[in-house]
Amino acid sequence: MAAYLQWRRFVFFDKELVKEPLGNDGAAPGAAPASGSAASKFLCLPPGITVCDSGRGSLVFGDMEGQIWFLPRSLQLTGFQAYKLRVTHLYQLKQHNILASVGEDEEGINPLVKIWNLEKRDGGNPLCTRIFPAIPGTEPTVVSCLTVHENLNFMAIGFTDGSVTLNKGDITRDRHSKTQILHKGNYPVTGLAFRQAGKTTHLFVVTTENVQSYIVSGKDYPRVELDTHGCGLRCSALSDPSQDLQFIVAGDECVYLYQPDERGPCFAFEGHKLIAHWFRGYLVIVSRDRKVSPKSEFTSRDSQSSDKQILNIYDLCNKFIAYSAVFEDVVDVLAEWGSLYVLTRDGRVHALQEKDTQTKLEMLFKKNLFEMAINLAKSQHLDSDGLAQIFMQYGDHLYSKGNHDGAVQQYIRTIGKLEPSYVIRKFLDAQRIHNLTAYLQTLHRQSLANADHTTLLLNCYTKLKDSSKLEEFIKTKSESEVHFDVETAIKVLRQAGYYSHALYLAENHAHHEWYLKIQLEDIKNYQEALRYIGKLPFEQAESNMKRYGKILMHHIPEQTTQLLKGLCTDYRSSLEGRCDREAPGCRANSEEFIPIFANNPRELKAFLEHMSEVQPDSPQGIYDTLLELRLQNWAHEKDPQVKEKLHAEAISLLKSGRFCDVFDKALVLCQMHDFQDGVLYLYEQGKLFQQIMHYHMQHEQYRQVITVCERHGEQDPSLWEQALSYFARKEEDCKEYMAAVLKHIENKNLMPPLLVVQTLAHNSTATLSVIRDYLVQKLQKQSQQIAQDELRVRRYRDETTRIRQEIQELKASPKIFQKTKCSICNSALELPSVHFLCGHSFHQHCFESYSESDADCPTCLPENRKVMDMIRAQEQKRDLHDQFQHQLKCSNDSFSVIADYFGRGVFNKLTLLTDPPTTRLTPSLEAGLQRDLLMHSRRGT
Repeated sequence: MAAYLQWRRFVFFDKELVKEPLGNDGAAPGAAPASGSAASKFLCLPPGITVCDSGRGSLVFGDMEGQIWFLPRSLQLTGFQAYKLRVTHLYQLKQHNILASVGEDEEGINPLVKIWNLEKRDGGNPLCTRIFPAIPGTEPTVVSCLTVHENLNFMAIGFTDGSVTLNKGDITRDRHSKTQILHKGNYPVTGLAFRQAGKTTHLFVVTTENVQSYIVSGKDYPRVELDTHGCGLRCSALSDPSQDLQFIVAGDECVYLYQPDERGPCFAFEGHKLIAHWFRGYLVIVSRDRKVSPKSEFTSRDSQSSDKQILNIYDLCNKFIAYSAVFEDVVDVLAEWGSLYVLTRDGRVHALQEKDTQTKLEMLFKKNLFEMAINLAKSQHLDSDGLAQIFMQYGDHLYSKGNHDGAVQQYIRTIGKLEPSYVIRKFLDAQRIHNLTAYLQTLHRQSLANADHTTLLLNCYTKLKDSSKLEEFIKTKSESEVHFDVETAIKVLRQAGYYSHALYLAENHAHHEWYLKIQLEDIKNYQEALRYIGKLPFEQAESNMKRYGKILMHHIPEQTTQLLKGLCTDYRSSLEGRCDREAPGCRANSEEFIPIFANNPRELKAFLEHMSEVQPDSPQGIYDTLLELRLQNWAHEKDPQVKEKLHAEAISLLKSGRFCDVFDKALVLCQMHDFQDGVLYLYEQGKLFQQIMHYHMQHEQYRQVITVCERHGEQDPSLWEQALSYFARKEEDCKEYMAAVLKHIENKNLMPPLLVVQTLAHNSTATLSVIRDYLVQKLQKQSQQIAQDELRVRRYRDETTRIRQEIQELKASPKIFQKTKCSICNSALELPSVHFLCGHSFHQHCFESYSESDADCPTCLPENRKVMDMIRAQEQKRDLHDQFQHQLKCSNDSFSVIADYFGRGVFNKLTLLTDPPTTRLTPSLEAGLQRDLLMHSRRGT
């Protein structure tokens, strides 16, 4: 039971008398004329009002004269005669413009029920759609209460004899409605109310001694006894959905609330209850209490004789009295147009207008009733911004009073609306760090914290040394539950020395760089860092090995090398499943990891050899570095056996064919480390025969000089000349080697004899006997060549003389054609025939069929064309100076090259007469002679 005495009282309503509208004389129909001008300002209702109700924008009144009055918002009172005697009950539906009334048309106990359709008119009055007697039987009884369901299918009437009738069906029509007695009892019925819950309809029935409910939407109308306490007339009401549509019964000791099947809470409101009404979440009770008028004995007689009544407006949710006032002889309390209207016996209407929410809140703020203000704001459905403002003011109030724990709880309720810095500044003092921690925790739980808030909260944890709270904060189950910036948290924890917590965050949220930084730079756990890298995906493992590879190589070289081998060949994360391992792995560029081995040559050698064996298509840098490393080891090795092994490894690597594109680099490496076998091999591969010769000459390796000439002399004949010059400059006895060189020079005719003599003239030990055989053989060959040339010259001269004679004969003597057969078909010649100076004759039809031109002999044309092509080729080669110079330089006999070019006509201007233009009918004599000359020269050869 709620303690009524503890409820605070407020004035949340403004009270004023309803005034008449302008232009009204102030006298309502049937009212007594007002005495004085002041009385005419206020609305005055007709006398004899017996019953009231409201709805559909009007206040409805019934009086002792049988009239029903309507007071709309314009306050223009209208009415009509509904009954002949009196009106006893009214019920105005809220969702339909239907009015149900109970009254009397004749003396005696015979109440009539009339249903009025206010939207339709009958002679200027509302249309009465149905009239029927209220008493179902023959026993007379008085109607005590009336209620109608909003769906127009149920109407219940209570009587003073304890019975209740239920009209089921369309209440506006007789034929669609059925009346039956629902309840019989021994106590007068004082209140009725319908309650709709889904498809179920309940009817609450209250008498002076009990409360019960019926289910009227079914067939058997089951009944539930709710209580053995009743109430008087007009002391019951049905609440709105804010109180779950509970039935309110206002007894003299308590106010009870009922559900259809049980009794709910009760409130101990003192006083004899006269009226109970529900208005917008408030319970309005009019009661009689003699204590409220202690001055009545000192007032006038009229005041002393009046019945003082108290009107209280209760807020049952927030437990306070929203308004309390004393009235004289209240007739009824009505609710319409968003206000309460109190009707008193003197005909006046008092309006109670509820203050707006902000005004009510300000009244509560002035009294520091913040909790009540919060509850009121929630019940009034104030928006979140308004609530946050109240929480802030409440927090400020508690903070000023020194209640920091309570203040921070209110500030927490402002999160999302109030700037966090406003609260944080208040709790930066070290003594209030617990309050600040609580606020920041909530800020993070609502995912409204930024990096600075995370830093501040973690610093609070570390200063409090509250490891349990710290672990609870960072160890979330999933990524979606993280309410803070993870990277910021890692930084703060690392700085504060909470390495394990920082590692937990870094590992669980895939901040690999931070995890490795802490492991390598703070904890120095290199094994764990390497293991972690091995779990990462390929791209991340590659990037982290490039960043931290040198540190790991310095401390755990073998394990690091092993990981690098896998990373560069066929990398698979250690977390991959069996199915993933069947797929092809990834591999990094092994050349990029070579700098990691700067101070670890042994591991570098193992890594490079592994890459060259497992992955033959490794980058060139792998083989370059491996060659350099083997050469270094070979150069610094003292043990002959080991050095020989290293020598073989280096030569094997050079012969692997991996240095064709980087020949110069490999050569420089071999020269830097004085690896002569490698240098010679590379010289040979690069066809640098001069350098090979020079090397053996520097080391006075005579036999090797001859060997080089023998092996590569065909490709570079100048090697023999260099060998001869080299031996010629030696003062030692090199006759054996010089003889071998001279023999080869003679066989290949590489040098003129004069040049050989001049070369050997520089050697003081070389006697004539060294070159005697060479000179004798050379002179003999030249003599033979001279004889052959002289013979050829005589033959050419004889041929030339003969050709000239033939030319002269052609010029001076006639040509006799004695051919008897055609040169093409070998048949006897017949006229017409064609004869040529070359001696060939043809039938004219054979000539025309086979000849390509009229001026050329078909038989001689192929040979003549070859000769002409040769002449043209010689003409084209006359300007090939580069070719001439090259042949002249490379030939062993320069004189023969020059003679050959003289013979081609390079050094004279040759005028070549070709076929005449087609416009000339007959060829010139010179042209014909030229062709004859070519023909005869061809015969001579």
